[in-house]
Amino acid sequence: MSVSISSLASSLSSLSFSYQISQKPNTLSFPHSQSSSLSLASENLTLRITAAVASPLEPEVADLKKLVKSRLPGGFAAQPIIGTGRRKCAIARVVLQEGTGKFIINYRDAKEYLQGNPLWLQYVKFPLQTLGYETSYDVFVKAHGGGLSGQAQAISLGIARALLKVSEIHRAPLRKEGLLTRDARVVERKKVGLKKARKAPQFSKR
Repeated sequence: MSVSISSLASSLSSLSFSYQISQKPNTLSFPHSQSSSLSLASENLTLRITAAVASPLEPEVADLKKLVKSRLPGGFAAQPIIGTGRRKCAIARVVLQEGTGKFIINYRDAKEYLQGNPLWLQYVKFPLQTLGYETSYDVFVKAHGGGLSGQAQAISLGIARALLKVSEIHRAPLRKEGLLTRDARVVERKKVGLKKARKAPQFSKR
């Protein structure tokens, strides 16, 4: 079936598109079978951008850092009562000074650093509690490596070794509680052909 060009032109010319722009500002309206209006109320639109610039160091951390530097002139290595503890991959340097029982780990309070975990806090306080020195010494710790559990046990060993430098009399009670023993257990390496250190893949007979 053929359609002439003239009939197409006449059909197209019969179609008409109309639009109306209302007098209201920022409002466009298009008449169709169902009229729809798009309103842009720019007066009611407000863009609020707030930016908070964080200080490089929190006030408490900065204060503790100043305290540690004032109490330990020359750094950790220059102090007379120092002990080094290790556990798994964690290493802790511990400095003891006569004080009121402050416990600072990496320029943060011990309870905050150890996330309030009662077991980890018990690890770090047990050497001083064994000798009754909970409020007699301030403890300053610089720890790195491993996780918090390993660091807590490394700190415990470091405190026990530092207490030996205070007096050799402390050796017997600390040894009795096992606080001077270096725990040499570490994660066993993965083996070739196994999933982990000892876990093997499922055995299939056929």
